[in-house]
Parts: sequence; C-alpha cells; structure tokens
Amino acid sequence: MTTEIKLNDSSLPLRRDVKLLGKMLGEILVNHAGTELYDKVEKIRIMCITLRNHFDQEIYSALKEEIVGLDLPMRKQVIRAFSMYFHLINAAEQNHRIRRRRQYQLQDETVVQPASIESAILKLKENNIHEDIIQNVLHTLSLELVITAHPTEATKRSILEIQQRIAVILKNLDHPLLTEREQKKLEESLFNEVAILWQTDELREHKPTVLDEVRNGLYYFDQTLFEVLPEIHQEVAECLERNYPNSSWDVPNFLSFGSWIGGDRDGNPHVTSDVTWETLERQRRLVIKKYKSVLIELMKRYSHSTTRVDVSEELLTFLEENEDQYLPDEKKWPIKTEVYRRVFAVIIERVRQVGKADLGYRSAAELLNDLNMINNSLKQHHPTAHELKIIQKLIRQVQLFGFHLATLDIRNHSGEHEAAMTEILRKVQISDNYAGLSEAEKIELLQNILLDPRPLLLLNEDYSAETQEMIKVFQMIKAAHEEFGKRSISVYLVSMTKSPSDLLEVLVLAKEAGIYRLHADGTLESHLHVAPLLETIEDLTAGPTIMETLFQMPVYRQHLQILGNQQEIMLGYSDGSKDGGTLTANWKLYKAQIEIHEMAKRYAIGLKFFHGRGGSLGRGGGPLNKSILSQPAETIGDGVKITEQGEVLSSRYLLEDIAYRSLEQATSTLLLAATHASNGAEHGNLREHAWEEAIEEISSFALTKYQSLVFGDPDFLSYFNEATPLRELGDLNIGSRPMSRKNKGRFEDLRAIPWVFAWTQSRQLLPAWYAAGTGLDSFVSKSEHNLQLLQQMYLKWPFFQSTIDNLNMALMKADITTAKEYLTLVEDQTIADRIFNNILEEYDKTKAILLRITGDNELLDHTPNIKESVYRRNPYVDPLNFLQVELIKKLREQDEPNDDLLTEVLLTISGISAGLRNTG
Repeated sequence: MTTEIKLNDSSLPLRRDVKLLGKMLGEILVNHAGTELYDKVEKIRIMCITLRNHFDQEIYSALKEEIVGLDLPMRKQVIRAFSMYFHLINAAEQNHRIRRRRQYQLQDETVVQPASIESAILKLKENNIHEDIIQNVLHTLSLELVITAHPTEATKRSILEIQQRIAVILKNLDHPLLTEREQKKLEESLFNEVAILWQTDELREHKPTVLDEVRNGLYYFDQTLFEVLPEIHQEVAECLERNYPNSSWDVPNFLSFGSWIGGDRDGNPHVTSDVTWETLERQRRLVIKKYKSVLIELMKRYSHSTTRVDVSEELLTFLEENEDQYLPDEKKWPIKTEVYRRVFAVIIERVRQVGKADLGYRSAAELLNDLNMINNSLKQHHPTAHELKIIQKLIRQVQLFGFHLATLDIRNHSGEHEAAMTEILRKVQISDNYAGLSEAEKIELLQNILLDPRPLLLLNEDYSAETQEMIKVFQMIKAAHEEFGKRSISVYLVSMTKSPSDLLEVLVLAKEAGIYRLHADGTLESHLHVAPLLETIEDLTAGPTIMETLFQMPVYRQHLQILGNQQEIMLGYSDGSKDGGTLTANWKLYKAQIEIHEMAKRYAIGLKFFHGRGGSLGRGGGPLNKSILSQPAETIGDGVKITEQGEVLSSRYLLEDIAYRSLEQATSTLLLAATHASNGAEHGNLREHAWEEAIEEISSFALTKYQSLVFGDPDFLSYFNEATPLRELGDLNIGSRPMSRKNKGRFEDLRAIPWVFAWTQSRQLLPAWYAAGTGLDSFVSKSEHNLQLLQQMYLKWPFFQSTIDNLNMALMKADITTAKEYLTLVEDQTIADRIFNNILEEYDKTKAILLRITGDNELLDHTPNIKESVYRRNPYVDPLNFLQVELIKKLREQDEPNDDLLTEVLLTISGISAGLRNTG
C-alpha cells in the first residue's frame, strides 16, 4: 500500500478546493451527528493516509479493529461520509479541468492547448498539408457517439445534479473580480449544496424503468449536447478560416450522437416495441422544445424593419403564401414592417404543430429551407465580416438533430431472430426445423425468401407472444420511418453474430414489414442497415469470413448498393475481454478491423466500425481521443462510431465546458489521424510488420495464461462469486436490464458489466490487466532484442501505447493489499490462497514488465495529474473496502435477508464506484 508521489504544482487550486469542500463536509458531520462521528471519520482517515505513506502492520491491524468495531448507526454514517467525500472530489476535479482549459485560453495566442481544434489545424499547416486534402478528409470524417443505458452509473441523477451545481459554484469562485460580498454569498451557496448532498439518499429505491433510462439519457442532450455539438463544428470552421484565409471552407456534420436507450432489447425483456415508440416520441418532444426556445429568442433579436433594410423577394413571397395559411390573425406579428418577426411567427407555429397536425412541418428539411431563406436574406444587408451566428447555429442544430434528436439503434440477440424464424417457417410449412438446418441450408433458404416478392407471414395471432413481439418491432421501425423520418432508426444490430444467416434473418423480418421490399418488376427497396456485433474471440476471428460470404451474395450486395455500399460492423470489447483477456481481445479487435477493411476494399464496400467500448478499462474504456487514436489508421476514414455509457456520460457530458473539451479532443485526434492515414496509406508507413508479429505472439502467450485460470481452474468461478460482491450487485438498482442474459449462473451467460464491476469493487481489477504480464514477459524473455522492440512500439504505435497506458492505469487503480481482505469471504481458504497467489504473481510480473517498457520508475509517472488523482482518492477508498468485506461477511452469514446490512453493503458499492470513477 505504500505510495510516494511528488505533488503537481498545477494542482494547487484543486487541492485548495478539495480542502474547502472537506472542511465544509466536516462541519456538516458535526452538525448532523456531533463530534463523535467527525472524530471517528478523522481517526480512520488519518490511519489510512498514514498507511498509504508508509505501511505499518500495527496500524493496519488497529485500522481493521476500528472498522470491525463500528456498529449501527455510526457504521452507516461513516460509510456515507467517505462516499460523500468522493462526490465532492469528483465535482472539484471536473471544475479543475475547466480551470486548466480557461488558463490556456487566457494566455497569448502563441500558447495553444494540446489536443485542441486550434492545435490540430496548426499542425496541419506546419506540415504543409494542402487545403484540398483537408477538405477531402473533412468530407470523409465521421464520428458518431452512441449513448447507452448499460447499467454502470451507480450515482443517482439527483446526486449528479448536486455535483453539477457544486462545480459551477467552484468555477464562479475563480472569478478574479469577485467582491468580498459575492465570495461570501458563493461560499454560503456551496455549503448549502454540500449539506443537501449529505441529506440526499444515494441509493435508488427501485430499479429504473427503460423510460427512466430514456429520461436520464435525454438530460445530456438537453443540458449540453444540443449546444456543444454545433459549437464544435463552428470552431473547426473558424480555425480553418483563420489559418487558411484564402480558401472557402465547407465543414460538414462530421460529429453526431445516437442512442441505444429504448432500442437495445438484447437480454432486456422490458424494451418492447411500444417502449421504443414512446422513446422516439420523447426525443421528438425534446428537440421541438429546444427549437422553439431558440426561435423565440431569434424572433426577439431580429427586429429589423423594412423602413431600414431591404429583404429578399423570397422572404416576401413566403409571407404572402404562408402567413394567412398557417396563422390566425391573433397569432400574426402585428407590425408589418418587421418582416423577420412575421416569418418567425409562421415558423414557430409550424414547429409547434410537428407531430400534432397537418399544419406542422412534415420534415426537418422543410424547416431547414425556411431557415436558410432567412439567412440568405440577412446576408443582403448585414456586414459580411460579422455573420449572425445564432441562426447559423440553429441551422446546424436542425441538420444534426432533425425532428428525431438522435438516431436510435435497435439491437437484439441472434438467437431471438433464429427462434422467431424457426416458428414462422414451421407455421407457413416451409421448414419443419429451421434451427436444425446447416448454415449452407439456412443461407439458401433465406436467399430464396428474399428473392420472392410475395409476403411470408400469416396473421400475427397465429404466432407465440415472443414471435409476435419480434414482428411488431419491425412493423414499428417501418412506422417510425414514416412518422419521424428514416434517420430516426437506421441500423439494426445483431448481437452474438456467428454466421451470415444471422444477418439474412433480419433482412427477411424487415421484408415482411416492408422495410426491405422486392417489387414484382425486380426493383428493390431497402431502408435499414443490418450490422453484425462480433464479440467473442472466436467470432472476431471468423468476422472477415462471415462478411465476405455476405458480400459475395447478389441479394445482399443489392441491399448494400441501395444503402450506398456502406456496411456497419460493431466490435464488442466487453465479451471479447471476458472471453480471452484484455490484451488478446484488444489485439483480435484491431486485427479483425484490418482484415475486414482490406477484404471490403476488394468489393468496393465502405465500412463504419462501431466500437462497443465500456467506461471501465476491462471493457475497452479510456480517454475518448486515445480510443480513436488506437484504431488501425487506415480504418479512421471509414467512419468511427463509439458507445458512451454509464458513468462516462456524467464524467464527460454533465458540464458544458467538459463536454466541449472532450469532444474537442476527439475531433482534434480524429482530424489529425485521418489526415495522417490519408498520407500514410500512400507511403505504407502506418505500422511495421514486425510489430504485428510481436503482438500476435504476445497475444498467444497471454490467451493461454488467461484461459488457464478463468476456464482451466475448476475453482475459479467459485472464487469469483465469493471473493467479490457479485451476489450483492443485482440489488443496486442501477439498470433495467438483468445481470445475466438468461438469469442463469453460468459464466457464459453472465454479462460483462457485472463481471468487471465485481472485480473493480474488490480492487483486483482482473479483467483490465490479467495475463498481459505473462504475454509481454514471455516475449521479452525469448530474445534480448525484444524489449527494445517493445519500447520502440510504445513510442511509435498508438495502438500499443494505448494498450500499455491502460494496463498502467489498471494496475494503479488495483490494490493487492486491499484485495487480499476479500479472501476472507471465500469458504475454502486453500482455494482462495492458491488463486490469489496466482493473481498476485501475475500482478507483480505485469508491473515489472510495464515499467521496463515505459522506462518509468513508478506507474503513471508520465501522467502526473491522473497519478495524483488516484493517490488523493486511495486513503478514502480503503475504509470503504474494509467495511464492505465485513458487511458482506455478516450478510452472507444471515439465514434470513437483512435489509439493513444489504443497504450498508450497497452504500459501500456506491461509494467505491464514486471513488474509483469506474464501475462496469
């Protein structure tokens, strides 16, 4: 547990904020429960800090004794006190990120913040990248971020909102011109927020419904994304105009957000077709509300009078044709000469009526036409050097969000489609047992159905409830295209894709709903992308063959041609890592992309890779910009799609400044990587063959090591179930989805989120690093030159650098001394000791080889801010871990359920999650 760290001077203001918040929390503890609680928390805190600075067995034993001796209600209050501290630290650290960004902005123009859009454009200019190349890259650039309801956000929204308010107050306290009175007022507001935080329940009473999750997801669009997305595009345009003033720039909508919330039915029986429809309705209501707010503001501002300016003929014609048609006299703008206000009155009314009456806009394109008409008229009389940015921002918002707000992906498990298809084909007497056919027989049968223009289905009531619901989903997609536009649902994802028939089954179901239609004259309609989700190591290896088989089928190629010869492919980081370990999974994912990209190029098919990354390191997590950079460079131009889920949403998108910074970093990285790839592909300098050979060999060693423990040790699953809080996680009420796909206890049915979540809580973080050390060390041991090769790979290959950096982070967040406490939960101590010693040996091996590769003396030496954050948190996480072990022990000893004990366990889970900023 001993850690030495040199504090970073740049973090002085952060330490000041943390000290202020800690002092306020201390005062609230005294006020709430007297000095006894405060003294107890302080005693435990000081002992933990002392141990972190210098481990002492006597103090360690005394600390454990102190914690074991706690009784209700003191024990519960101590848990809450340490948990609250993390919520305060999280708010302070978020504000410090904003502060650092502002410090860059306040410096003179020669100082540019790294990974900013400005820095990316300057690098392009310094490297003499021609304007035409940049413009071409911009038109191929695509980054889509997809918010999901994956249950990894342990913090309630009410707590997050308090954190948000605290961060805003801390930001205001930084203002250099604050008067003493203003400062006292802000500090009083800050204290009140900390008090409210203490008096707010951290745990959810009930599991959220799917529509609760929809509401939570929409919160980020409402609070930050609606404003920030167009600003990112505007910043790119302005930086290009400033640095390349002789060119005329067109910045397309390269950055967008989608959603799975309300559409992801894989293993979640609560996501029905009706719920999906309600989700689309709620998305539309929010975006209409946002448009109305902006339009009303524009109506107030654009008070131009035709007694002062000339307006376009198009505008006057618009009024003649539309004012009387859409507005009764009482809703018309009364001043005839204020023509812009008269036009906005029409537009506002038509926006209000969207989805309600025929008077409303039928499509977002109609609204765009009217806004562009206003903008073109304004250009006739407004000074050209000073554009009216608000209406241009609104035009960008309508382009980005339409009337659907975010494209909703639909996802379901391949087995569900096969079951429905088996029943349908048996009922219509085409196949008695479709599921039992060989893959070749399935493909032939499905192709014949797709080539037959006649419908296949009987009436819905002739099928089981499950098949009826499957049919309803596709009928709902068809109706959504008509009601909300085709962008509302454009991709159907197939989980656990193992063969080409898994995608053809979806096309057959789409055919029966009229989304895919072969007309009698041979013409084809197809309005839904079907995307495989390749997850396990086996599926990733088979991925290129699966896709090539489809690309060789005339019926599938015709479907792709109608959709612009574009194929989306999703890559699952979670199950691959659970199946084969993080190092092997990441390499197999990388390799699959290269192979599929090269194969698709032979068929002239464009790809978009969809990266199903979780927030935690064991599920492909890490900074967004590094996630982008770690992909094969040649695939960047294909388009990048990445999931954003759980705790990642609040850490990146709760505050507008941080949302902007996160998306700015991603944009900067994407722009540079895509430009480099477009040049590098020509010169063949994207990576070296020797590097790929090395990682292939390392991956093989790591896979053997990983599977020897996870699948080869007959006692491993018992150890995992007993030495982690897995059993208790299901009661945390953080998601609508069950922990297992089939609610069974088998390892293969356990979802990756609780798998990672449980290991994180016990501080072992095994999915994020285990077996990587054996893989790397075995390779280095083979030759004296291999270490030098890995050091070169770390310096020059973004994929390998990201892999090593994430392993560093995982080991830093893991804590073997604390993890050892969880062994007391294992019934058979012989099993506990044997497996833990295996983990400990691998931890030491991994740490040693990582330090040799990076050249650091200690983990994360090259990222002092992150290192200090982990260092700051550890002494406060430790008591929560110790308490968790004792409480789980007591809970599992009970013959009957004990709600009080369970609540305390859940409070420790929530607190540790806040402290480590990772769950699943």
